[in-house]
Amino acid sequence: MKHRITRGFAEELKHNGIKFTMDDLVRRLGISKRTLYEHFSSKADILEALIDDSFSEVDEKHKRILHDDEMPLIEKIKELIITLPTHMELYDRPTLEQIKRSYPKQWEKLSELYTKDWDEMDALITQGIREGIIVNKNASLIVKMIRGAVETAQDQHFYIVNDISITEALSQIADVLLYGLISKEA
Repeated sequence: MKHRITRGFAEELKHNGIKFTMDDLVRRLGISKRTLYEHFSSKADILEALIDDSFSEVDEKHKRILHDDEMPLIEKIKELIITLPTHMELYDRPTLEQIKRSYPKQWEKLSELYTKDWDEMDALITQGIREGIIVNKNASLIVKMIRGAVETAQDQHFYIVNDISITEALSQIADVLLYGLISKEA
């Protein structure tokens, strides 16, 4: 039931932002408020569970990527770039702003989770520079550029208007960052 509630919460986030009520949520789920409160004491608790679920999935994907000894370094970097939380509602800039204002504790957690994942990227970039696979430039600057590019995924309106999925956009961003803009024919 908890998983069903967090999925319903994510749907409400997608359609209404964080401003929805618990009544809206129970109506969406077709359950009673009592059932809801048997599992979660507040919207903040459900939001916290949604954050935990989403980022534990990302962490698991990252672990699989990082520990895959068969995967080439550049492919690992690309895979880390395109790995997103299952619940993209947690990656939407207007929703993030609402969470920041209304749920500062959960915002702080989100902020920490978004930040910590870049240590892995820094280690891979540094390894790539050391091995001569990546040009010898400042690793921190390269990671900052990658991070900035990935954060454009928070502008979901851009992707809708330009008819491109966020996953496809991140894949193209990764290709440009890793392989450059110049075509092979140039």
